[in-house]
Amino acid sequence: MKIKKQLYPLKFTPILKEKVWGGNKLSQLFNKENLDSIGESWEISGVDENISIVCNGELKGTTLNKLIDKFKGKLIGDKVYQEFGDTFPLLFKFIDAKEDLSVQLHPNDTLAKERHQSFGKTEMWYILDSEEDARLILGFNSEMNETTYKNHLDNNTLTEILHSEKVAKGDSYFIAPGTIHAIGSGVVLAEIQQTSDITYRIYDWDRPGIDGKLRELHNDLAFDAINFEPNDAKLAYVEQTNEPIQLCKSPYFITNKLVLTEKIKRDISKFDSFVVYMCVEGEAIIKSKGHSEKIVKGETILIPSAIKKLRINTNQATFLEVYMP
Repeated sequence: MKIKKQLYPLKFTPILKEKVWGGNKLSQLFNKENLDSIGESWEISGVDENISIVCNGELKGTTLNKLIDKFKGKLIGDKVYQEFGDTFPLLFKFIDAKEDLSVQLHPNDTLAKERHQSFGKTEMWYILDSEEDARLILGFNSEMNETTYKNHLDNNTLTEILHSEKVAKGDSYFIAPGTIHAIGSGVVLAEIQQTSDITYRIYDWDRPGIDGKLRELHNDLAFDAINFEPNDAKLAYVEQTNEPIQLCKSPYFITNKLVLTEKIKRDISKFDSFVVYMCVEGEAIIKSKGHSEKIVKGETILIPSAIKKLRINTNQATFLEVYMP
């Protein structure tokens, strides 16, 4: 297939993941394919064996990897390409937890490279929907050290030392590597993370997986990766309309929230990065030079770095806007 030279806002076919804890809210709320027990919709992915494929415009059918190989910095930004080469650095997901996810954590870059030849996994969450009393597990409920943790692990009383907190739509969290965490039942969220699929599972509620067998735990690997320091994962921000609200600034990604009640112009030339918009409410028309693309709630779109200015036409829409620092 001959790839055209002009880049435009790109949509990708969602990669749906069946999970033992998944439900049907991604189809109900975000118009994903109606399959049983869908826990995750991978919106844009460069993870091996899960490479996203363009589903709109002249480049339809082209893999993300092939696009990067062809367009390099014009697609992802010169600075990003110099650092990451042909690997797309972020993974974007919608997640539906009908049941509690496993209690888990992720390694940092150093451990992940040493053990798995992979990036670490820093991530953030934005709560899209939550049932009454829905909760997250985040870190420990009291001062913790290796000895106390090991005692609870050995005695199968780990849940007694974990901190949980209620969540509501609009809450946002930054999950640093080493943070013990779990998404609780009744939570639907957007997740932005480094390109990594490495998870250390430390407790799984004694629940069999989809194949009927207990899933593997990774307590030996996890022990050296846990951060025992107090954790404050919740991100504070003040709502406003028609201006970007910074939710999260990290070395790996910057995430803004855009609550729009009117059309706006967005100058993204200073980013030197691709920009991803996850539409979490409403709908809009995204216009760039020579191209117009509709985006609705539950869809995700990638704006190539070569595009410097956008117009977003809407009466009501909310986006998560993500780019590389």
